Amino acid sequence: MARMDTLGGLLDAPRARGAFALRAVMSSPWCLRDLADSPLTLIAGVTGTLWVVPDSSEPFQIGPGDIAVIRTHEHYNLADAIDTPPRMIIHPGQNCCDPDGNSLHDELMHDVRTWGNDAKGPTLFLVGAYEHLSDISDRLLRALPPVLSLSHDDWESPLVGLLCDEVIKDEPGQAAVLDRLLDLLVTAVLKAWFAQQESNRPEWWRYQGDRIVERALRIMHDDPAHSWTLESLAAEAGASRASLARRFQGLVGEAPMTFLKNWRMALAADLLSQPDESVSTVAEKVGYATPYAFSAAFKRVRGMSPQEHRKAMRESA
Repeated sequence: MARMDTLGGLLDAPRARGAFALRAVMSSPWCLRDLADSPLTLIAGVTGTLWVVPDSSEPFQIGPGDIAVIRTHEHYNLADAIDTPPRMIIHPGQNCCDPDGNSLHDELMHDVRTWGNDAKGPTLFLVGAYEHLSDISDRLLRALPPVLSLSHDDWESPLVGLLCDEVIKDEPGQAAVLDRLLDLLVTAVLKAWFAQQESNRPEWWRYQGDRIVERALRIMHDDPAHSWTLESLAAEAGASRASLARRFQGLVGEAPMTFLKNWRMALAADLLSQPDESVSTVAEKVGYATPYAFSAAFKRVRGMSPQEHRKAMRESA
């Protein structure tokens, strides 16, 4: 079996749903402060340069082809210069106001998903923000620093250009197209970034080099509904129970059966957001004999019932 692409697997399950995506076009002087608290935001330079000024780390510049990824609750400025004061403030829900709280939406929107202080400005960058990330990505988010960047010298991909072209189209189904392009772009960027890391790689990245752990993870990802035991999982992975338990705990950071339980519940949380899934169908897909047994397990792990989780997801959409 081919090596499991662990990072791709982690990003394959969650799907952007109505992600925020636009082209930002600016002329100096300009500065926007982001307080939106989006779970994950990607900023890609297209033309000109801009500064990313995070609250918790050093500023850095983005030029054409450069990428920044900013994760949960990091506040930052985007600006033409480090010391330009904020003139636009992005609040939760991507609500843009001036420093006095007056809406700037009509003033700054120029065309389909095109925004900025000058529709013909020399600085153009893309912004893609996940507003509702699936819980399946919790493991990935914990592994990322608050802010990471990737230079155009360090990676090559047509996806930025493709997203730039697609983001301004106003066609049926275009939101879904943008969601999938953003998923692909984030996956490509993070894979390139992790490939550059050495000592800073998260612990779970190291299990890509362990055939036994890779095999066990692949089995659980491919067939979470199977009634796995440590013994049957070890047999399929080609190891003894003790060897699998020791290697899995050391590399992934938790026991195989704990990982399986959490994976099932994360998968269930994502499935429950789909309108065509019921508690019964989700229970079957994640390996529970009855909806009651699934509901009890879900509440133990997630702190709320499947119905409560579904209601919360709908209210946040």
